[in-house]
Amino acid sequence: MLICSGVLKMKIGIIGKGHVGSALASGLSRGGHEVKFGHRDPKEPVDVAANWGEAIILAVPYESVADAAKAIGSAADGKTLIDVTNAVSQDMDLAIGFTTSAAEELQKKLPRAHVVKAFNTVFARNQSTGRLGDVQLTLFVAGDDVGAKQTVLKLARDIGFDPLDVGPLKVARYLEPMGMFMINLAFDRGLGTKMGLKLVRG
Repeated sequence: MLICSGVLKMKIGIIGKGHVGSALASGLSRGGHEVKFGHRDPKEPVDVAANWGEAIILAVPYESVADAAKAIGSAADGKTLIDVTNAVSQDMDLAIGFTTSAAEELQKKLPRAHVVKAFNTVFARNQSTGRLGDVQLTLFVAGDDVGAKQTVLKLARDIGFDPLDVGPLKVARYLEPMGMFMINLAFDRGLGTKMGLKLVRG
């Protein structure tokens, strides 16, 4: 970690270079953090990015999670591992949920990592700023390790979100269906991706 002008900066390994990974990289870079991609391109291997990062973001399609977790391996030990994925099946339905979650299953695959669920309820177009127009979006953050959640809350604020700690990792059982609900509104109901979630408190 580096401290620049009193602000803590981190090295973030981002696994996946699609719309989500690229958007988060843009927002984190703007916040002063360093990013390194790992993906299928042998020039940017997953294990190198995972080893380099002080925290890791998993931003791959759900069907690629098992392979990505295997490639990350022990590089995630003791580190914050942010699960951004939505458990979407090939027929665009929720692939897992309610008695477990994709995040909890990822934690089983990498038991020494500190898995945190976040960013999955936000469309990629809004992930680089944390905003929709002038409205600051709420980012829901779930995890079992307090320190790891604090890391994610800080990164989210650096991007521009209004982050909220929503409890332990099992709360991903609710966040993942929320992500599926947003996908349904955007594509099945035709609302498009120019929308986001804002928790209003009185």
